[in-house]
Amino acid sequence: MALHMTRTPRTEDATVDVFASVLSEHVLPKYRMPDGHTPAPAVYSMIHNELLLDGNAAQNLATFCTTWSEDEVHRLMNECIDKNMIDKDEYPQTAEIESRCVNILADLWHAPRAVGAEAAATGCSTTGSSEAAMLGGLALKWRWREARRAAGQSADRPNLLCGPVQVCWEKFARYFDVELRQIPLEPGATGLRAHQIAMYADENTIGVVAILGVTYTCDYEPVAEIAEALDRIQAEHGWDIPIHVDAASGGLVAPFLHPEVVWDFRLDRVVSVNTSGHKYGLAPLGVGWVVWRSADRLPEDLVFKVSYLGGDMPTFALNFSRPGGEIIAQYYLFLRLGREGYRRVHQACADTARHLAGQIAAMGPFTLLYDGQGALPAVSYTLTDPEGAGFSLYDLSDQLRMRGWQVPSYPLPADRETTVIQRILIRHGISRDQTALLAADMRRALAHLTAGSPAAAAERTAFHH
Repeated sequence: MALHMTRTPRTEDATVDVFASVLSEHVLPKYRMPDGHTPAPAVYSMIHNELLLDGNAAQNLATFCTTWSEDEVHRLMNECIDKNMIDKDEYPQTAEIESRCVNILADLWHAPRAVGAEAAATGCSTTGSSEAAMLGGLALKWRWREARRAAGQSADRPNLLCGPVQVCWEKFARYFDVELRQIPLEPGATGLRAHQIAMYADENTIGVVAILGVTYTCDYEPVAEIAEALDRIQAEHGWDIPIHVDAASGGLVAPFLHPEVVWDFRLDRVVSVNTSGHKYGLAPLGVGWVVWRSADRLPEDLVFKVSYLGGDMPTFALNFSRPGGEIIAQYYLFLRLGREGYRRVHQACADTARHLAGQIAAMGPFTLLYDGQGALPAVSYTLTDPEGAGFSLYDLSDQLRMRGWQVPSYPLPADRETTVIQRILIRHGISRDQTALLAADMRRALAHLTAGSPAAAAERTAFHH
């Protein structure tokens, strides 16, 4: 006679070993919330272990985003975990610190001020540079539309000019009904060139997006030359076309490493600038910034008054509720590092990038596109002979990933899609020693990938003789 036993559900004991707990005996729920509760240490440990499957952020050389922060940043972020940035009436000091950051950036980028005045600059924090860029684009569209309507002209076919841009600009164009005219890359170019603009601009052009730190190649586009080209277009056609500078990466590099490069509000045509605090601003993920040249460059129709948070508060960001900790962390870093500190951090990164570029150039099969000097601390390169190399850059990425390195391979945009490149970003926290380890792994990967090639076979035969 068979004995049938019904298992009695165990009551979880908070003192039991985590890996002998009820939760550890099951696959974690994916589609339905569990019925009962579980002690915090067990849940934490299970999720913590699952997250070990993510890549090591310190080896992620694809991201521009901050992956290392001081303990004090972690403490401030934790102290602000309950603060809603949008609620300026309840958290007035956090709002004040946001305003200080905007003023600091406006000063850093040479926004014009009345002589002797200390009036607040026009700008705000955002969840990231993508949101900040969209706000800049909306202001361009609104001002163009107002001018067209005031002149009794049609305002239903706006277009925006740019070179190779981050996907946020494609989203902006689609979401807000603007034709995005992406100007193709010329052979040998690493971004938009000023002389190309005249072929694409017309009376419906709301602005030109110039990139300070091209996502694909890490180079700066020549903002001053673009402004001069627009001056000539206005003289010939009468079209007054402004510039928005997408300085997501370069906006907090150029002022410290390349003060001689004129790209910001020193140029009259630059009406707005966005940057990412969580990239080379060194803040943790979740903060971007947009600053306008002056208050009149932000159309009043884009500012909303909110009264249901305890006061009549203006807001013009796309997002509403968001944490305040990232803004506080950004202000901490401005005070902690100062101009000299930012310069030293970025110079160390640039020096490391140049050292790595030299090692990559010496490996043989690569042609450098950007060597880490003159723009972002980064390196980009392509295969000198893609057909004869015996491997692709995608193959090299796969080999490096086996050692934990995340090095992206991708095609260039707009008429250069057949050129595949790799890009390595050197951020705060990426040491010279780490890049030496990366270079050694690259050499090992190349040896593996070329071991079966005809050239390698010939070399082995020659060595034998």
